[in-house]
Amino acid sequence: MGLTADQLKASVDALIAIEPRFGDAVGRVGYPEPRIRSRGYETLLRTIIGQQVSVKAAASIWNKLEAGLGDLTKPTTVLGSNEEELRSFGLSRQKQGYVLSLARLVEDGDLDLHNLPGDDEEAIALMTKVKGIGRWSAEIYLLFAEGRADIWPAGDLAVQIEIGRILGLNERPSEKLVRQLAEAWRPHRGAAAIMAWHHYNTDTI
Repeated sequence: MGLTADQLKASVDALIAIEPRFGDAVGRVGYPEPRIRSRGYETLLRTIIGQQVSVKAAASIWNKLEAGLGDLTKPTTVLGSNEEELRSFGLSRQKQGYVLSLARLVEDGDLDLHNLPGDDEEAIALMTKVKGIGRWSAEIYLLFAEGRADIWPAGDLAVQIEIGRILGLNERPSEKLVRQLAEAWRPHRGAAAIMAWHHYNTDTI
């Protein structure tokens, strides 16, 4: 599971000791709440279904799949279906391929989501073998489902915007600059990302 409230607070406090402007951010919006997801196939399946659609639409598709196919916690459920049936539940042609790719890799044992490599980059490389799972989706999974404390999704637009605001920069920093700035925050970059999202979603005026 993801970082607990105590772990997250401790990491944010460590960040404040390194970069006091995180303390100013906490003063404005408070400490972030933990973002915790379950480890395993179901969470990654939900990630794929939720891509590029609203939360409401994703929930609707999930409910239709569950009602039509049954237990979605097992990859065999999806593998027992076909593209036409998956389309009838609201999945685009592209996403049909994505969910089948995930199910096959998990069922064949090529992707063991309960025993991913300990090295973050190796884990990301393995997860992105799934069609439809890019670096960002893999990073979010590792941060929220596995609680890996130093995951740094520098390509996330909201992270870039809010790190720029928190640090008082005149414009949104590039992904490259955000990666450079965050080197000093190891091994607490995951908390920095969660703090950035919290700051982004909170009215600070």
